[in-house]
Amino acid sequence: QLELVVSGGGLVRPGESLRLTCAASRLTLDNYPIGWFRQAPGKEHEGISCIGNNGGSDSYADPVKGRVTLSRDSAKNTVYLQMNNLEPKDTAVYYCVIVWSCLGPMPRRGPWGQGTQVTVSS
Repeated sequence: QLELVVSGGGLVRPGESLRLTCAASRLTLDNYPIGWFRQAPGKEHEGISCIGNNGGSDSYADPVKGRVTLSRDSAKNTVYLQMNNLEPKDTAVYYCVIVWSCLGPMPRRGPWGQGTQVTVSS
């Protein structure tokens, strides 16, 4: 019931951009903090960004700070992750999940779901 659907991944070349979309059919996303995570092959899930609920501010982890931007479109009940100047090290499966809070470790509240693959390669 708390699972979100993320889309927009794909294959891009270094320096290019992608915009990932997070959506839900039965939840009003404005009411929840939304965390973005990624998992590279053989690695643990890494929290990279979070947007607060009901007008709360966003936050970014150092590896992506300055290259990604979070936004909400309340009318469309979606959250976007704009990723610019992508690098090969950004290659991972990306997830958006409901979290309890954007503070600290971004404790996960909802399930991971399937995520979307982002591959950055020349």
